Amino acid sequence: MNPFEQLLANNKVWAAQKVAEDKHFFKRLQDQQAPKFLWIGCSDSRVPANEITDTQPGEIFVHRNIANMVVHTDMNLLTVLEYAVKVLKVEHVLVVGHYGCGGVRAAMTSDNLGIINPWLKHIKDVYRIHRDEINALPTHDEQVDRLIELNVQEQVMNLAKTITIQEAWRKEQRPHLHGWVYGLKDGLIKPVFHMPPDSRIDPIYEFDIKP
Repeated sequence: MNPFEQLLANNKVWAAQKVAEDKHFFKRLQDQQAPKFLWIGCSDSRVPANEITDTQPGEIFVHRNIANMVVHTDMNLLTVLEYAVKVLKVEHVLVVGHYGCGGVRAAMTSDNLGIINPWLKHIKDVYRIHRDEINALPTHDEQVDRLIELNVQEQVMNLAKTITIQEAWRKEQRPHLHGWVYGLKDGLIKPVFHMPPDSRIDPIYEFDIKP
């Protein structure tokens, strides 16, 4: 059996199991989705949002990219964010990195990686700002993991700078913004940053939002 055929076979088994457990499972999913969470995570195949949080389909709205970035010119991310906040009315946005992230590790080098170079420059900016703190750590792995935490924090801040989040904060007092890091070694999530809806940021980033 080819690998892709195995996926199709697995799907049939999974669907049958769901129906056996709850004959209305797919009917409910078909009629609506009402997730409370938007997950902005890394594309790494070892960090599946539903599995590591033990949640069901329909509970988490997911966007993934290299190194869980919130880039202000990324229309893919911005449209997902807009839909999640304004249409789905999510209550929490989670930026979830993971220790040992290859994208963050690559951003700490001078390697020419081709088309991904511009993307990694955003992480390099975080490294430049926090270089002294990071380089003071004794091992390279610790330095990488600290940059992973700081990068997650920076991406949460980038969310707070968007008009989508600021309007929802001002008008509806939601969503909470969270920065988490997942441990590949132990499967545990570490919260590293949190911004409630009443958070303030540098005024230069705050939009004049009419009531």
